[in-house]
Amino acid sequence: MATPSPEQVIDSQRQDWNRVAGGWEKWDRFFDEQMAFLNHRLVGDARLRNGLRVLDLGSGTGYPALLAAQTVGAGGSVVGIDLAEHMLTVAERKAKQLGLQNVTFRVGDATTLPFESASFDSVTSRFCLMFLPEIPKAAAEIARVLKPGGWAAVAVWSAPEKNPSIGLSMAAVRQVIDLPPTDPMAPGIFRLAQPGDLAGMLERAGLTDITAQEFLGEWSYGSTDEYYTSLMEIAAPVQNLMATLSEAQRQEVKRLIIQAASQFQRGARITFPIAARMVAGRKPG
Repeated sequence: MATPSPEQVIDSQRQDWNRVAGGWEKWDRFFDEQMAFLNHRLVGDARLRNGLRVLDLGSGTGYPALLAAQTVGAGGSVVGIDLAEHMLTVAERKAKQLGLQNVTFRVGDATTLPFESASFDSVTSRFCLMFLPEIPKAAAEIARVLKPGGWAAVAVWSAPEKNPSIGLSMAAVRQVIDLPPTDPMAPGIFRLAQPGDLAGMLERAGLTDITAQEFLGEWSYGSTDEYYTSLMEIAAPVQNLMATLSEAQRQEVKRLIIQAASQFQRGARITFPIAARMVAGRKPG
């Protein structure tokens, strides 16, 4: 099978994320509550303050662009970029509900940013870059659009064994059908999980004062059924695989996922550890 071109990968991802946009909107409050600490960490690492102009890559339904807009205030502005227009429609609704007039959202590809060089004070990105087929190009674009002295702050997922809530579904599918080994260099959720990978790319793009930390946390669900339902409604890769299975196979995958998730019962809730890699760097000048 021929390796898909970067353009084909981007187009496929656009279709996938548009398809699950409704699920992300349904679970929006859950993720706002469970992942707020990551948004605040990014805002801090990017040194956001009143009056700055900020670019957020892979905004999806508004993370962390909306918090950035609240932080920079009326004297600043935020532009959020994402491949999926349906996801951005959700973000726009949220911005309107919050009364934010200093944030705009645009459909775009992080590897070919439609902005002039040195046009942003800060760049943020949460769980976006690892899906890109050409990450070094995105790193170069981040460095290009940053003003001298500006900061970029990026979050990507750390190792799969430290993020069991993400890996449970694929492990369950592999128990039911044969799947080819995962290419560690292909775009995917754990593409930048290795220490130093993203930091090295940003350094080669020209950023300095780089910091990289594995940032530990947790998120929790009311029940294993709630976890399973959210997974099926927001995880596009899992949806794609489940669509290829028979009804009996889908039920077996569900049983295996719920069984595995139940091991994380803590009190009345299902609580998973999570680990992200937080990488930040400054453009010299």
